[in-house]
Amino acid sequence: MQVSVESTSALERRMTVGVPVERIETEVNKRLQQTARKAKVAGFRPGKVPMSVIRQRYEDSARQEALGDLIQATFYEAVVEQKLNPAGSPAVEPKTFEKGKDLEYVATFEVFPEFVVAGLETIAIERLQADVADADLDNMLEILRKQNTRFEVVERAAEDGDQLNIDFAGQIDGEAFAGGSATGSQLVLGSGRMIPGFEDALVGAKAGDVRVINPVFPEDYQNLDLAGKTAEFTVTVNSVSAPQLPELNDEFFAQFGVKEGGLEGFRAEVRKNMERELRQAIKSKVKNQVMDGLLAANPIEAPKSLIGNEVNRLRVQAVQQFGGNIKPEQLPAELFEEQARRRVVLGLIVAEVVKQFELKPDDARVREMIQEMASAYQEPEQVVAWYYKNDQQMNEVRSVVLEEQVVDTVLQKANVTDKSVSYEEAVKPVEAPQAA
Repeated sequence: MQVSVESTSALERRMTVGVPVERIETEVNKRLQQTARKAKVAGFRPGKVPMSVIRQRYEDSARQEALGDLIQATFYEAVVEQKLNPAGSPAVEPKTFEKGKDLEYVATFEVFPEFVVAGLETIAIERLQADVADADLDNMLEILRKQNTRFEVVERAAEDGDQLNIDFAGQIDGEAFAGGSATGSQLVLGSGRMIPGFEDALVGAKAGDVRVINPVFPEDYQNLDLAGKTAEFTVTVNSVSAPQLPELNDEFFAQFGVKEGGLEGFRAEVRKNMERELRQAIKSKVKNQVMDGLLAANPIEAPKSLIGNEVNRLRVQAVQQFGGNIKPEQLPAELFEEQARRRVVLGLIVAEVVKQFELKPDDARVREMIQEMASAYQEPEQVVAWYYKNDQQMNEVRSVVLEEQVVDTVLQKANVTDKSVSYEEAVKPVEAPQAA
C-alpha cells in the first residue's frame, strides 16, 4: 500500500492511498466464494453453481462492496501508519477505480491540533469567600413567603402589589391587534408584566370600574408592528385582591418537606440549602474564570468538522428548549458558531490538561458529589444507590469530577486571590457582557 500526505492547511490533510490490484482481487474473490455457497440459480443445486456463472451474475456488486470496504480499511491503516489523528470522517475521491488496476483514492480530512497546554501561571483568578449570615437567612424566609403569597378579594381601591382580575381590549388607530385583548386575566400591579403605563393606570381602580388607558409600546418592543405606537385599552376591573403572606407555621414548613423541628428546624434546612447554593455559585464562578483563562492562554485552531457537529447539537437543543414548528437545520448556523467554537476549543484544551497531567476521576470525589446531590432529596440513600446502578449517570458524574480536577490543577499554578463578599454578591449570576 502506497501512502502520501499533503498538508493543505494547519489542520487539513490530503492523503493519497494506493491499494495493489492483487489485494482488490483477493477481496473480490473472497466475496464471490461466499456468494457461491448460498446462491440460488435455476438449474443448479445450491453450492454447485459454476464460478463462471457466479462471476457473471455477482462480480459487479462484489467488486463495489470490496472496494468500499477496502477504502474504509486502508484509510485507517494509512492514518495509523502516518501517525495522524483524524477529526471527523474523510471526504473520499477515487482517482483510479477500474477493474484490473490498482485502486488509488484521495482522502481529505482534518486532524486534531497538536499542542501543549501552557500559560497556567498567567491566569488570574478571583475566588469569592462568603458565609450565610442570619440576615441572609431572614431575607430568604421572606422571599419564600412572598413566593407563596395568596390573594384575597377586598372591597377597596387597587394598590401597587394587588392582584386584579381584568378584561381588556386594545386598539391602535381604531383597529384591534393580535394579542391585544383578554378576559379574566390575572394581573399583579407592579409586576411589569404589561407594557409601561398599563399597570400604573389601574392603581386606584375598584371592582366594576371601566378605564380607558393609552400606554405606549416601547421602541424596542419584540413585535415591530407595535413598537413605538400608542394604544388604547378599555379595561374592566372584575375584582381586586390583596396579597396575604403565609405564616411561618408547620403547614408552611410542610410544603418544603420539613415536618419536624418547627421554625428552628425549617431555618436549619433553609440554611443548609443556601450554603449548598453558595458553594456551587463560588465553584461555578471560579470554573468560568479558569476556562476563560485557559482559552486566553492557549489560542488554538479547532477542526471545522467538530465545530459543525457542535453547531448541529446546539440547533437540536434550541428546538427542544423553545419548541415551535421548525427543524434544527432551518436555524442559521451563524447563531451558534461562536458558542460551538468555544465549546470545541475548551473541550480540546481540557482533554489535553487531563492527558498532560495524567488525571483520572477520583472515586472519593465521585461519591462525595453524588452524596451532595442526593442530600437535596428526602431519601438520599435511595438516590445514591440509583446512581451507582446507572452506568450512564455515573459516567456523567465522573466527567464532572474530572473537569473539577482540571480546575484544581489550574488553580495550583494560577494567580489566585481571595475576596470576601456578601452572600448576595456571591450567588448573584455573572452578567453577560454587553454587545458593542
